[in-house]
Amino acid sequence: MRMPTTPVSRLTRSICLPNRTVRSRFTALYGVVFFLSGAGLLAIANFVTLGSRQVSHAVPGPEPVPQEQALTVARDQIAWLQNQLAEQHAAQARQLLAGSAIALAVMVVASIVLGRLIAGRVLRPLRTITSATRRITADNLHERLAVSGPADEVKDLADTIDELLERLEGAFAAQRRFVADASHELRTPLTTMRASLDVAVAKPEPAPPQTVALADRLRGELDQVDRLLEGLLVLARTQHGDLPDRATLSLARLASEAVETRSADIAARRLTVHEATGGDAPVRGSQALLRRMVDNLIDNAIRHNEDGGWIRVVIAADGEFAHLVVETGGDVLDPRQVAELTRPFRRLGADRTGTDDGTGLGLAIVAAVATAHGGILDLRARPGGGLRVGVSLPSVVHAGVPA
Repeated sequence: MRMPTTPVSRLTRSICLPNRTVRSRFTALYGVVFFLSGAGLLAIANFVTLGSRQVSHAVPGPEPVPQEQALTVARDQIAWLQNQLAEQHAAQARQLLAGSAIALAVMVVASIVLGRLIAGRVLRPLRTITSATRRITADNLHERLAVSGPADEVKDLADTIDELLERLEGAFAAQRRFVADASHELRTPLTTMRASLDVAVAKPEPAPPQTVALADRLRGELDQVDRLLEGLLVLARTQHGDLPDRATLSLARLASEAVETRSADIAARRLTVHEATGGDAPVRGSQALLRRMVDNLIDNAIRHNEDGGWIRVVIAADGEFAHLVVETGGDVLDPRQVAELTRPFRRLGADRTGTDDGTGLGLAIVAAVATAHGGILDLRARPGGGLRVGVSLPSVVHAGVPA
């Protein structure tokens, strides 16, 4: 049976086995530094004092005087010697004071320099922990600090952060699995509901007009839910780091195919598309996810636009990154609201959307795909109105990029 820990036992243990803490190390280190500083100060002062003692002054000897004046001369000689001794002591005190002041200034500077060096060395693990923690984001929660060293406050802090990261990683993974599993499981009842509607409408006897209209409306709602579930699946898979069928693709070709595929929607809203291509802009990654990213950008530009408006698609590469920029016209937007569009189910309102068939996951998926491929998503409200969406991905420089 484990005996309870009493204050006496804790005190005894603390005396016998002192903990190696940062405070104790600071105390020991600075104690040694100041001890050496004091020793140096004393050594310099002693050196100055010894040097001053070696200075000799010639004292004039007594001249022959008559016997009757001996007592008076002796008294004068003693007074003169006392004055000389007082002046010598004053000079030595001034020399000692000056030497001590110089020694003190030198040792203060030396103590500051040494203290800064020692503190920097002691606090180096904290800087390492800080920089490593800043590098860890929601996309690389699997990384750990793994700080080695004595069991002190610094290691306790690093171990606590590692435990926090482990819990966060588990929570994020559980959330993504839940979204993926729920989205997958909901597909079956949606399919059953759609099949039931088709069977009810396809009966031999004609269905009432109200039933047909209701069935059409329910099909539209089911299609919307199906798109939502598909978007959630893609988002969860992307955030989980699942990048299947990796290949080298051309951003220019993906953008051209997306625009061509949606030519009917573009014509229905009388939109004008301007394409500016500065090369293939090759990138490497998941074919399905990169294609979905580009499709979402074009869909977003078509859906969140005004009838008779315009779309500008620009593709460029600077050797390090391949850039895809999609701009649209429209009303002036609030930059603070634009910055939140990468969050799921964020919209700017009915005045911008114009339609209600969006899922609110388009730009969230774009941001997740770009981050999973080491890229950056840049959202900006255009000063003249409308939205500018830019995606920068690591470029692959080689000829003959496959489609």
